[in-house]
Amino acid sequence: QATKNTKKYSILNTKSMNFSNIKKIYFVGIGGIGMSALARYFKGLGMDIWGYDRVRTDLTMELENEGMQVHYTEDVAGIPAGIDLVIYTPAIPKEHAELQYF
Repeated sequence: QATKNTKKYSILNTKSMNFSNIKKIYFVGIGGIGMSALARYFKGLGMDIWGYDRVRTDLTMELENEGMQVHYTEDVAGIPAGIDLVIYTPAIPKEHAELQYF
């Protein structure tokens, strides 16, 4: 569940971040080419990656095969506890339930 310490950043606003205390990241819109690249980058740094996308694709299945947790329904029940950082794409509407959750 989100806490006051959970950070939320658009992919356009990550220049001055300190990632040393980040262990679990949640991506809203993980299935795009840019977001999936970021997910892979952070997974390579040893972080736990979770995310949502509207459609299951070859790309999202690759992310799952690489050990990332992806779900495909707009449902906050799919968001795990202990998220340290939320990254979302501007392609997701601001009224999306998972953005509203954070």
